[in-house]
Amino acid sequence: MTHNLSRRSMLKGASGLLAATTLGGLLSGRAAAQNAPQAVRDNYVPDQAFAAIDRVLEQAVDNKTVAGVVAMGATDKRMIYEGAFGKADVDAGTPISMDSVFWMLSMTKAITATACMQLIEQGRLKLDQPAGEILPELKSPMVLEGFDAAGKPKLRPARRAITVRHLMTHTSGYTYPVWSSDILQYEKATGMPDIAYSMNGAFAAPLEFEPGERWQYGISLDWVGKLVEAVTDQSLEIYFRENIFDPLGMRNSGFLIGGAQKKRVATMYNRQPDGSLKAAPFEMNQRPEFFSGGGGLFSTPRDYMAFLQMLVRGGSFNGARLLQPETVASMFRNQIGDLNVVEMKSALPAYSNSFDQFPGMPHKWGLSFDINTQAGPHGRSAGSGSWAGLLNSYFWIDPVKRVTGAMFTQVLPFYDARVVNLWGQVEEGIYGGLRRS
Repeated sequence: MTHNLSRRSMLKGASGLLAATTLGGLLSGRAAAQNAPQAVRDNYVPDQAFAAIDRVLEQAVDNKTVAGVVAMGATDKRMIYEGAFGKADVDAGTPISMDSVFWMLSMTKAITATACMQLIEQGRLKLDQPAGEILPELKSPMVLEGFDAAGKPKLRPARRAITVRHLMTHTSGYTYPVWSSDILQYEKATGMPDIAYSMNGAFAAPLEFEPGERWQYGISLDWVGKLVEAVTDQSLEIYFRENIFDPLGMRNSGFLIGGAQKKRVATMYNRQPDGSLKAAPFEMNQRPEFFSGGGGLFSTPRDYMAFLQMLVRGGSFNGARLLQPETVASMFRNQIGDLNVVEMKSALPAYSNSFDQFPGMPHKWGLSFDINTQAGPHGRSAGSGSWAGLLNSYFWIDPVKRVTGAMFTQVLPFYDARVVNLWGQVEEGIYGGLRRS
């Protein structure tokens, strides 16, 4: 069956890794390529030690694994790799570049978590405080126990309070319908809008389990975004701009997009049954009811790498300190105790395959990152943090070897086997190049 997913159908069905959050990105008038952060642009000198990455990326375009791809790598000292191959829009012939605009989706979550950790440093939030102390909507959550014979949801009050830590670690009980048939059924039974529509009615979603009972990926970071707005009395658009984007020189990142920036958005492609790619251009809603801390940002590879470099450098970059080193270190520690990150089984295969980043390996969750407890198969150290965006963009941060890398594509469904294999080759190329350079 061919999946030709329109923008509207994406909004209707895919919220996972916050699929199709509808916010759009980029602060109008702030996206000129020449304004990319100088600390990123000027420090990069091509190094033949990393030439193997060029070859695998070029081959991935040639064999239609991707239409276009950007990969970048850095240490705490310098940029070590930049590569862009293929097209941002095949039909238009537009080359992809470090300054192409990508829908970040769940790569937004790490930025929202950073904002939350800034407020924790300031004493304005605490990890173990009940989130309902700040947001009354979280004081009396309901747990979905199933459905009666008529298909009506059966709900009961939660027995535990949801804490900020629960929300930051996906142990709150809130899930995504793309990996939950029960929440998908709940939406159909009640008419509740999917979180992807960026309508506040989506926050009426019930929990699937008691807070702290298990780990399951979901809309928790959208709630964290609401917490940040409530504590600061600012929208996420303004808070991110003033406290993260401007200090790091991320002039191409934001929630609101202008006409000039829209032209630089990389086209989304759907993988077809025969392995080919079919374009599925989308339009971006500019009147969201809320700014999605779970997946609403647009950015460029250059900008996002500035953010990752800040983390790999212990909280400072481009002359600005956003977090203290100990705060950053805490984000890469196990924050879920004896619980484990588990495989996410797809309920909507047109949008995501089932996925597990580290099959056969126990892995934990920090404060916005999946943490591998053993060395990864492609070079990263035990204790590294990583995550992704629904359109098959990925990043990792290795706080032991002080290396970070990211790869940007715009392909559905998520966790495409060919793209994941490419991502592993990029990681191997980064670590291999460091050994050779």
